Amino acid sequence: MSKDLKIVLVGLPGSGKSTFGKQLASVLQFPYYDLDHLIEDRFQMTIPDVFSRYGEGKFREWETEVLQKFLNREDSYVLASGGGCPCFNDNMDLINDKAVSVYLDVPLEEISMRLGLSKAHNRPMFSGLDQGEITLKLKSLLVERDYFYRQSKIKLSGEDFSAELLVSELIRLLKN
Repeated sequence: MSKDLKIVLVGLPGSGKSTFGKQLASVLQFPYYDLDHLIEDRFQMTIPDVFSRYGEGKFREWETEVLQKFLNREDSYVLASGGGCPCFNDNMDLINDKAVSVYLDVPLEEISMRLGLSKAHNRPMFSGLDQGEITLKLKSLLVERDYFYRQSKIKLSGEDFSAELLVSELIRLLKN
């Protein structure tokens, strides 16, 4: 692999960016980071608190600030972005300029099941929604965000992909 390889995972909330990111980082022997956790550490508050206190606009501003700073690091890592991150403030262009972007394209039905009611309370945009409303919200988000996600350098589709598959795609991409 490359001396300084940054991999940024993008996709809808619940697509598996965090879970898959940890697996991929383990296979590559890279550190793993979650952009939302980096934001929480930097501003000393949870993402739901940022949304409720300051609104989405401030969150997106802070998200871009943390992303820019992190992408300028000179080391290899796997980073799980937030679901909306690529869609604001030219973040997708920034990601593609500094890293290998990977779109985790998981079927909406699978994501909806993963989110379920038990996990929705941790995600401000799904808080208080029932299962049907979660599915509708996901469909709406996909319509809004698909344009940005599809700009990724690598796309993995389906509900079951492996870190090894992505590593082989990365090798192919880096050779070209």
